[in-house]
Amino acid sequence: MYTITEMSIEDYEGAYRLWEITPGMGLSSADSRTAIASFLSRNEGLSYVCRQGEQVVGTVLCGHDGRRGFLYHVAVDQKHRGQALAGQLVARSLSGLKEQGIEKCHLMVIQDNEVGKHFWSKTGWQLRDQILFYSHHT
Repeated sequence: MYTITEMSIEDYEGAYRLWEITPGMGLSSADSRTAIASFLSRNEGLSYVCRQGEQVVGTVLCGHDGRRGFLYHVAVDQKHRGQALAGQLVARSLSGLKEQGIEKCHLMVIQDNEVGKHFWSKTGWQLRDQILFYSHHT
C-alpha cells in the first residue's frame, strides 16, 4: 500500500536517501536541508512524497516563478517502479500549478539519464532541443 502526501521538511532524510541511490540524479548544495526547507516554504502545496509504510519510495519537488512551473527530483525507488507512482506524483504537482494559474511546466534531465529521458518522452513531455540551458553561481 502506498500513500502520497505533501512533502514537508520532516521527509528530507528519506527523500535525500532516495535521491542518493537514484541513477541520473544530480545533487548539489541546493539540495541541503536548509535549501529544501526554503524551497518547500516558497512553493507550498506543490511537492509530494510517496511512502510505503514509513519508507519514502518516491518524490517530486515542484515550484514556479509566477510564470512557469518547474519539476525537480522526480524519483521512484527502483524496486517500486512500474506502479504509476511517478505519474501520480507529477499529476498532483501539475494540478497544484494549474490551481495557482501556472499553465506550463518545465523540467531538466541530465543528458546521459536514459531512464529519465524515456520516462518523460513516453508520458507526453516534449524535448525542447532548440533551447540551451546556462547556469551561473552567485
